[in-house]
Amino acid sequence: MTAARVSAGTGPWRPAPGPVVCVGETMAALAPDPPAPLLNAAHLRLSVAGAESNVAMYLADHGIPVAWLSALGDDPLGHRVRSTVAAAGVDVSHVRTDPRRPTGLLVKDPGPAGTRVHYYRRGSAASALGPEALDRALLRTASLLHLTGITPALSESCRELVTRALTAEPGARPYAVSFDVNHRAALWPDGTAPDVLRALADRADIVFVGLDEAQGLWGEDLTPEGIRAQLPRPRILVVKDGANAATAFSDEGVHTVPTPRTTVVEAVGAGDAFAAGFLAGLLRGESTTHALRLGHITAASALRVTGDHGPLPDPRETEALLALSTGEWTQRAAVSPWT
Repeated sequence: MTAARVSAGTGPWRPAPGPVVCVGETMAALAPDPPAPLLNAAHLRLSVAGAESNVAMYLADHGIPVAWLSALGDDPLGHRVRSTVAAAGVDVSHVRTDPRRPTGLLVKDPGPAGTRVHYYRRGSAASALGPEALDRALLRTASLLHLTGITPALSESCRELVTRALTAEPGARPYAVSFDVNHRAALWPDGTAPDVLRALADRADIVFVGLDEAQGLWGEDLTPEGIRAQLPRPRILVVKDGANAATAFSDEGVHTVPTPRTTVVEAVGAGDAFAAGFLAGLLRGESTTHALRLGHITAASALRVTGDHGPLPDPRETEALLALSTGEWTQRAAVSPWT
């Protein structure tokens, strides 16, 4: 189930066999429980939050061998983060403990217009990561390196890490690189995000970006096809259109899969879950359409919980959903809520 395949020139392209390595910062997270505006919250729940470790945990849920590479402070929050990610089945042996810098913290503030996130991460342990992290022996056996657009915004050394990972042309690296644009406006006060993120994304093998996210970065009139024109190099480009659909552009062609209607408790983390599901589909040898479906199924698991990481459906239910015809999936996706 977990073996990847190398394209021989026909059929869908996939990374070579080997573990997935996710690189990036994970923070301790405080959120009102039950969800409510922070000002009125009587209780706060402590969890962990990090785009790359979210992807790692969901990949582990899908049975994909995965390691998380990062740095944490030598403090109770850092120990909590490490144990939580490890408990999900992720290899955390490559996470460095920094005795001088703290673990980052975020606080969620849910509201009618969505969840605002307040970050306390300046000078964190993970912000000191640099390109030397890519020299680990772990990377020599990896099939896939997963990065996001959050990391290059944390510090100059973090940007150098991501830039180095994407220096070679797509397909010319010892491992494939997937890149989730994951634009966080608060981390880019200098206004350089559009140019930097487009340049980085266009060097990756697999790219994830939200339609509204791309429109905010590169032009409000952009369509999925227009985003592909802006990012022509990636072997696979996945454009997520929220509650409507997700579209994948690849050598196989263009594939669009409607988003199933789902009861939303909190949207934060759903994009990471989608990326993990899609990547798991590729690594399991699924078709592009089935990989998109697995992305939707995994995203629904995140949407239904307060934290970033929710339980997957029973594997038999997932296999049944993947086996639906296109018409059956579309009909099921229109049911509200979809359970």
